[in-house]
Amino acid sequence: MRNCTSVTEFFLMGIPHTAGLEKVLFVLFLAFYLLTLPGNLLILLAILTSSNLHTPMYFFLGNLSVLDIFFPSVSSPKMMLYLTGHSHTISYQGCASQLFFYHFLGCAECFLYTVMAYDRFAAICHPLRYTVIMSSWVCASMTMATWMGSCLHASVLTFLIFKLPYCGPNEVDNFFCDIPVVLPLACGDTYLAQAVSFINVGLVALVCFLLILTSYSRIVVSILKIRSSEGRRRAFSTCSAHLTSILLFYGPVVLIYLRPASSPWLDSVVQVLNNIVTPSLNPLIYSLRNKEVKVALKKVLTQGMHSPGA
Repeated sequence: MRNCTSVTEFFLMGIPHTAGLEKVLFVLFLAFYLLTLPGNLLILLAILTSSNLHTPMYFFLGNLSVLDIFFPSVSSPKMMLYLTGHSHTISYQGCASQLFFYHFLGCAECFLYTVMAYDRFAAICHPLRYTVIMSSWVCASMTMATWMGSCLHASVLTFLIFKLPYCGPNEVDNFFCDIPVVLPLACGDTYLAQAVSFINVGLVALVCFLLILTSYSRIVVSILKIRSSEGRRRAFSTCSAHLTSILLFYGPVVLIYLRPASSPWLDSVVQVLNNIVTPSLNPLIYSLRNKEVKVALKKVLTQGMHSPGA
């Protein structure tokens, strides 16, 4: 490490094979980003102001909205800056911060989806004991464990990646700093960092996925035991939004981190979907088929329109 010139900044190459499309991409990313922020803020505001939504399911949905506000903010502002012709460089500290917050928020979302699946399992499979199983203390403890566990996960990854020496080249083959594109730039032995990153990310994703699968297997069995078709339809409808979000979240994780070979173009496209598109879709997914959320949103919007004249 002492015999090489340390890298002080990285050069973000952007999305491969998109030269000449900067203005189009800027408009698209800005539209999704502007859709994400107010959409998730409205969901969060509706949950906070409506007493009907002060339940465990909506408590966790509020946490998901917070994550979806911050998650695209890790990479979108910097990406939109260089799409408008600003510098493509990012400082060493800025790159480390991007990687930390990306994995911190991403892991928190992974844990949160698992907790939300358990909440639906408790509500559908044990309705009479639901308020005892998902008490305020249990919900708060699960949420605290989600945030703290994610912080530990991201801290370990960031430490392993950035304790390595970086002497050049400094070209990051993506639009933000992440493990698959930063680690190959290291000058030292990357075996430990690569192995721990693969096991850490893979283990977290796999364990959470198996827990979600277990919860929903039990849910499906319980729903099929319901005699009335209306009861089955209502039970399935409460889970459909969550299942859609899980598929949108886990698809990119598998494609990026659990593939043996890496494709820079595919990685960039998938991460655009994961970082920008999915957070903008979650408010729509959770509100379109949920009458309680739609009523609460309508109330919030109505109060917002009448407040200036009040």
